[in-house]
Amino acid sequence: MLKQMTFTGLFLCAATGAQAACGGADTPCITENGDYHVSMPDAAQDAPVVVFLHGYGSHGMASQNNPNIAGDILDRGYALISPNALKEGRATAWNFHPNSVQGRDEANFLSEVIQDAVDQFGLDADRVLLAGFSLGGSMTSYVACNDPDGYAAFAPVAGSFWRPEPAYCTAPIRLLHTHGWADKTVPIEGREVGSGFIQGNVFSAFETLRLANECQQPHAGEMREDGIFMRRKWTDCAPGSALELALFPGGHTVPAGWADMALDWFEALP
Repeated sequence: MLKQMTFTGLFLCAATGAQAACGGADTPCITENGDYHVSMPDAAQDAPVVVFLHGYGSHGMASQNNPNIAGDILDRGYALISPNALKEGRATAWNFHPNSVQGRDEANFLSEVIQDAVDQFGLDADRVLLAGFSLGGSMTSYVACNDPDGYAAFAPVAGSFWRPEPAYCTAPIRLLHTHGWADKTVPIEGREVGSGFIQGNVFSAFETLRLANECQQPHAGEMREDGIFMRRKWTDCAPGSALELALFPGGHTVPAGWADMALDWFEALP
């Protein structure tokens, strides 16, 4: 499927007068501050977009090759954009930690990637869902909290804030967080990872997000089972906002069915 989608991307690059064909495993699209991979659905023009951020030590092609991510997203008519994190020491990592003072401005880089892809492939800039796994999920959460402009919604998986956690977020947002009950790599309650680096508590993060969305007390929300997911939706929040937590019985993974669930949620937003 990837080869077929890449060919579609090559055609669109030529049709829009882009400087170079790009998008596949061997030809990532180059921007000023990094690069990314993209796969296109069959109906490519004005396609909505999922930008998916990979985990620690990984790369953009991991999501392009993951059937639990790319397969469902492309089948639903979305373009899949997979940016690459920079190498930090011996592994790739997103630069988001609250104590970071150096490194790439990731929010600026992601905006740059989206604009480049919209220009090259004719995508719909008003329907962009930012998602990510593990460290990419944390990066997604920080963008949602600090730099939400330019995104329709956010869907982190198995990654949230780190300590010290944000005291507040800049504006109401639309966010669906998915996490495995049995996750030992990024436990829901958080854990220390090396000296001075502590993963935050997902429930604590939701208190910050609930306040940002001006939601009433948690008991006012809704809970329901949806396949393998136990979903908790906050209600009576700021107009246009959305906040939901989806838990599943697995570990540190993007579970089968996640993409369809996330896109159903995304498409049902006001």
